[in-house]
Amino acid sequence: MSELVCIAFKALDTADHVLNELRAMEKEYILDLEDAAVVVRDQDSKVHVKQSVNLIGAGAAQGGAFGALWGTLFGLLFVNPLVGFLVGTATGASAGALTGALSDYGIDDDFIKSLGSTISPGTSALFLLVHKANEDKVLPRLGKYEGTILKTSLTNENEERLRTALASQRG
Repeated sequence: MSELVCIAFKALDTADHVLNELRAMEKEYILDLEDAAVVVRDQDSKVHVKQSVNLIGAGAAQGGAFGALWGTLFGLLFVNPLVGFLVGTATGASAGALTGALSDYGIDDDFIKSLGSTISPGTSALFLLVHKANEDKVLPRLGKYEGTILKTSLTNENEERLRTALASQRG
């Protein structure tokens, strides 16, 4: 089961830095993120959401590969393999991009925008859907970032451990 963690930071770029740190931890197999988004509220109070998963691009790539396979098979049977490959790739990529644009994966976009609009202008927030994490290795590395928990689905004990790690710079 995945856990939701939303953390606000005092600077515009801190959420990006933390996400980069977490991505590095993923490469070290310390952490497994299911989804992530960065919200930045600029000085004009405009909220900008940066999704970590490009659903349109992923859908187009997957659809294009699937379409190419089936297009080639039908082309071999009925017409010309090259024509089938080209038509199948184009059709599959289009359908995949449309599917990606219409799907919502991971953290709900409306939730991100709603909670993101509550942070102060000139700040950022990080929204995470964590599948697995080695807390003993993740929490100390988060200690260098000063953050405030906005919302979590963690147990009270784990939320307090995270709160303590994020506050370690302050005290």
